[in-house]
Amino acid sequence: MGDAYVTTQEDRGAVTPSLAEDGPRSAAPAGSAGSSGSTRTWTSRARLGSPRAPRRPRLWFEILLIAVSYWLYSLVRNAVPEQKAAALRNADRVWSLEHTLGLAFEQSVNHVVNSVTWLIVAMNYYYATLHFVITIAVLVWLFRRQPGRYGAARLVLFATTAVALLGYYLFPLAPPRLMHGGSFIDTVLLHETWGSMASGNFKQMSNQYAAMPSMHIGWSLWCGLTVFALARAPWARVLGLLYPTVTLVVIVATANHFWLDAVGGMVCLAFGYAVSYVWYGSLPHRLPRTVPARRRPGRPRVPRRPWRPAALRRRPGPSAPSASRPVAPRRSEPDPAAAVPPTPPGA
Repeated sequence: MGDAYVTTQEDRGAVTPSLAEDGPRSAAPAGSAGSSGSTRTWTSRARLGSPRAPRRPRLWFEILLIAVSYWLYSLVRNAVPEQKAAALRNADRVWSLEHTLGLAFEQSVNHVVNSVTWLIVAMNYYYATLHFVITIAVLVWLFRRQPGRYGAARLVLFATTAVALLGYYLFPLAPPRLMHGGSFIDTVLLHETWGSMASGNFKQMSNQYAAMPSMHIGWSLWCGLTVFALARAPWARVLGLLYPTVTLVVIVATANHFWLDAVGGMVCLAFGYAVSYVWYGSLPHRLPRTVPARRRPGRPRVPRRPWRPAALRRRPGPSAPSASRPVAPRRSEPDPAAAVPPTPPGA
């Protein structure tokens, strides 16, 4: 049976035409996405008037939206004045706070990993590339395999990135590699690898004092939680959890962030999930996996046949006679052998 709804006589007039045309929905097969309790909860909220229902994303719009949004993010981030003096003071305060907490381990990790050349070079390229590659890959996977959850998950990512801009403006922070007297190693400069937009020849293209919060952690944790919540393969879910963990090690080993910057990225991500929850009335992984295709105006609606278990499906066979029509008695055919008279004896 489908979802049951109790409405009064006055409430029936408030039902939207699209819901009225659908009529009662039959239950989805066991094990499918529509049969979960979370999907029923979202359906109830949607019919009772949730803030926004998921829609099927459009490819051209999503490409344009992501390109324009990242361009605006980079423009605003780099337009924040590089308050060098304030950023260095804040870095000293963060470093002192970590010493007070007994968790000032960034310098030790930086020096130990830097002693293994192939490892630190790999981390430099990891820091420069996977931040974008993995995030785009997860967005494409959601677009193709989870279209009903794509919009809510994308909103989490956008809200997380937007609130991070506020942190860059209100709390300028120098990364550990730029601290005075911190003895941190800038691994990109030392090994001459292309590993950071804030080092080497690219330092004029990016705000070097926008380290808090860390969007490497914000984005990687978004990717990891999304894959862990929605992927079916166990190995994919494990990789989803490992990705933000390895990213944390990378940002510390390359001296691009303090671990407290990672905490700031987590706080921004929590804000992004809160915005998505308010907008859609549910977390992304609790929304339906798919959404119906949009109908063109004037196109007739084709009703869908309700799903029934295979055991109850009607198989083709002789149809039973209708009770309203009388059935005429079947005439028996004469036997040809009986029509021939018997031959008399002796003939």
